[in-house]
Amino acid sequence: MAPLPNYPGQSIQGHSASSPASAGVVAQDVAATSRISADPLTETDGLDLVGVFSMMDESAYVWDIVSDQIEWEGNASGMLGVADHAAIATGAKFQALIAAEHASRRLEIVSSAARSEPQARGVPYRVQYAIRPNGPRSDQMLRLEDQGRIWLGANGKPERARGIIRVINERYLEEQRLLFRSDSDELTGQLNRIRLTEAIATVLERAERHHQPSAFLICAVNNLAVINETFGFDIGDEVIAAVGRTIKDKMRGGDIIGRFSSNKFGILIQDCGPGAIRIAAERFMKAVRDTTVKTSACQISATISVGGLIIPDQAQTVQQVLNYTLLALEKAKTKRFDCFMSYEAIPGAETSRRRNITIADEVIDAIDEHRMRLVLQAMVSAKTGKAEIYECLLRMEKPDGSLISAGEFIPIAEQLGLSRLIDRRTLELSVALLKSHPELVLSLNVSGLTCTDHEWLVTLQRVTGSRRDILSRMIIEITETAAIQDLDQSINFVDTLKELGCRVAIDDFGAGYTSFKNLKLLNVDMVKIDGAFVKNLADDTSDQIFIKTMIELAQTFGMETVAEWVGDERSVNHLVEMGITYLQGFYYGLPIDAADYGKVPAPGA
Repeated sequence: MAPLPNYPGQSIQGHSASSPASAGVVAQDVAATSRISADPLTETDGLDLVGVFSMMDESAYVWDIVSDQIEWEGNASGMLGVADHAAIATGAKFQALIAAEHASRRLEIVSSAARSEPQARGVPYRVQYAIRPNGPRSDQMLRLEDQGRIWLGANGKPERARGIIRVINERYLEEQRLLFRSDSDELTGQLNRIRLTEAIATVLERAERHHQPSAFLICAVNNLAVINETFGFDIGDEVIAAVGRTIKDKMRGGDIIGRFSSNKFGILIQDCGPGAIRIAAERFMKAVRDTTVKTSACQISATISVGGLIIPDQAQTVQQVLNYTLLALEKAKTKRFDCFMSYEAIPGAETSRRRNITIADEVIDAIDEHRMRLVLQAMVSAKTGKAEIYECLLRMEKPDGSLISAGEFIPIAEQLGLSRLIDRRTLELSVALLKSHPELVLSLNVSGLTCTDHEWLVTLQRVTGSRRDILSRMIIEITETAAIQDLDQSINFVDTLKELGCRVAIDDFGAGYTSFKNLKLLNVDMVKIDGAFVKNLADDTSDQIFIKTMIELAQTFGMETVAEWVGDERSVNHLVEMGITYLQGFYYGLPIDAADYGKVPAPGA
């Protein structure tokens, strides 16, 4: 091998491992040798570093980053256990030997150097990682410490590097422990989520570069909640750890397992196509099913559900790999027994997902930029024919001034957990309107999440100043389906509102088929009949019977009633005859902008 090229201020002489100079190395004073170990790229005054490195399981290299060529000292192949020196002749080839879970570490030193200020002696780096000398599927692993300096070119980009690779041995036992702790999940000893995610990125990149598919699985321990509840969380942890060991015992060399979350493990299977992924998943499921977990409490049987996909055919980014595999897992968990499901793309799902993300961003921006608007829809008294209450309906104003109705963004916002933010903004707008118009009575909707949100009640008292003259003119609407999901919580919510002075209404009554017993327990003031029973009322006798029954029962409990979606005079006549309290719908006109309240004639005025 030719001597390594020298760069300004740096000198490493190239000799073979059998160079006569190596015999004299031992005679050098300890201080000089220590100086070399501390900074491998200092002036060496002609010392034979190959001899030193041969004794210390170290080797020097020079890496031309622009051409990607690496020149090594003669002992490199033997020290690293690489049969063919060509396997480490370039940066890309050497990078391919690095264990997937560590691959980002070496790449980071180059990107970090690019972000650093140029230095005459180069930008220093020091990093530890492991390589698989015989390829990514090999069981053999060698841990290395890589220390050196990177020089930047005139354009500020990394141009060349030179350094020393050192095999980590007993002298670095503590460093190995620290490396393991930074890589591993404390409970199971498998890779932690950070390292697992990095490994996915590496495998994804390799699969695309070499056109060799790999697979990713997520396995979830079934019925862990039952185990935790029955035996305690410590026994649940023992089961999780045991399942992880069982799966790992059935993995091939070079495959990777890590703990993804509480009861879930992620598994990377290299060189795995569509046919083999199911075989691998069934092997893992059978191993767990056939293994009795011996815990400190008793012996427990466990099962797992598995979702998986092929990389890169079915996912091209790390986030897609995780998201799509979790979708497959959720589908598998719907089956009665342990099951494997492969990811199947749903037509239009990606478009829908992007649309949901866009809507979520628009909702947050509209709240932050005060672009949420109220419109008011009248609730007309059946006795007087006049608007006595107005329901607050939300609209989102886009930057161009156009308005979006609540039906276009509220369902998505609720799914993404944004409904609390929307409800608080609606509350603030409504109270401001009540303060401006002392005669106004408003009804406003809250989501099911708000029924359990103590902060919303705190906000209610704060923005109203706990003034009874404002609170008494507020009717809070909760949907029937939300109310019956957690009846005890809903009862507490209703009771608190009534103590503050508000009235409470059940919205969309009839949609959830709540018994009137539950309705009585809720002790609400008003029942709003779902519009689905009203829109065809004039021509549907079954709807007439149903609504008449609801009105009579509500009257028995001392509750007022509201008919929604009233659209024609015939329906109005039927409802008035049945004894409805209020009527609401387009028959009485379109909703008006809250800013126009008092400026336009109200229904019945």
